[in-house]
Amino acid sequence: MKINEIVEALDASLLAGKDQIEKNITKCGASDLMSDILAGLSEGCVLLTGLTTIQVVKTAMIAGVGAIVFVRGKTPPPEVIEMAEIQGIPVISTPYSMFVSCGRLHSSRLTGLDGAR
Repeated sequence: MKINEIVEALDASLLAGKDQIEKNITKCGASDLMSDILAGLSEGCVLLTGLTTIQVVKTAMIAGVGAIVFVRGKTPPPEVIEMAEIQGIPVISTPYSMFVSCGRLHSSRLTGLDGAR
């Protein structure tokens, strides 16, 4: 699933990474615990979270996350968007909850980290 398709599926706004709308994402993970991200996400996944701190981008960099989606209509501070842009990580904001966002992505054929449909 491409970044522009994720934005469309989530009725979202692309806040960073406009040059990466064709980037392909194959799996999705969701958590507000950054330790879970480090333990569970694989390279190129999309991360859904409600946290909007700089630590989310730093964790995404270490874990190899392909894109970040902020749920519940949250918009991160400018320094978070700037760091993500510098690191080449697309940042998306959706009005939907984490649960609904995961469901919408799953129904759009994106799998979870375990690859199960």
